[in-house]
Amino acid sequence: MNALLEGQTVVVLGGSSGIGLETARQASRSGAEVLLTGRDRARLDRAGDEVGATRTARLDLADTAGLESFFAGLPTQVDHVLVTGGGPTYETIADLDFERARRVLDEHLLGSLRVARYSAGHVRPGGSITFLTGSHARRAGPGLSIAAIAAASVPVIAANAAVELAPIRVNAVAAGFVDTPLSARLLGDDLEERRDQLRHTLPIRRVVSASDVAATVLHLMLNTAVTGATYDVDGGQQLIS
Repeated sequence: MNALLEGQTVVVLGGSSGIGLETARQASRSGAEVLLTGRDRARLDRAGDEVGATRTARLDLADTAGLESFFAGLPTQVDHVLVTGGGPTYETIADLDFERARRVLDEHLLGSLRVARYSAGHVRPGGSITFLTGSHARRAGPGLSIAAIAAASVPVIAANAAVELAPIRVNAVAAGFVDTPLSARLLGDDLEERRDQLRHTLPIRRVVSASDVAATVLHLMLNTAVTGATYDVDGGQQLIS
């Protein structure tokens, strides 16, 4: 991979697995210095060793003081920040666990705003912040209420932050089903059936991978003309019933 990020620093919040870790891998191969955060210390240490991270930090997007302290403690300005998090909860309204729903929305919505606030003074002008959200919940369905709220709200946060934090660029990536460890945990024994279904129904005739999403994140880091945008990476999932 070309050293397109040579001399730049990339912070990946939620970089211990899945899309965050794959983005860290691609950024490192592109010459970037990588800083990783995550909630699970053991997993974070393994990820940090794999990508040669300059620094790792245990951090939760719901921890306002922790986020403020993390960014304030950076020795120099960084170039790019990627914000990932845990998946949404999939429950019908009748079965909804409101405490779990509150935690998910706090992480995805207020967490994005916390990062925007506390990273703003530590990202160089022209650098980028990218939020990760989903695309699959844009079509109504049983159990999708909380996922839909996040899918609708994160692009709005990105667009407003792009205006308020300029010239820092702020964008979002909306992913459909992505073949990651999180997907495996959510689907359990139904994982292979879901993969097979998507291989036969998606217009791209394959399952979207973490590397597909990470490549889009790197594009948003490098393309200095893009801000306030949401890029869909779902293999055409929205186009099928």
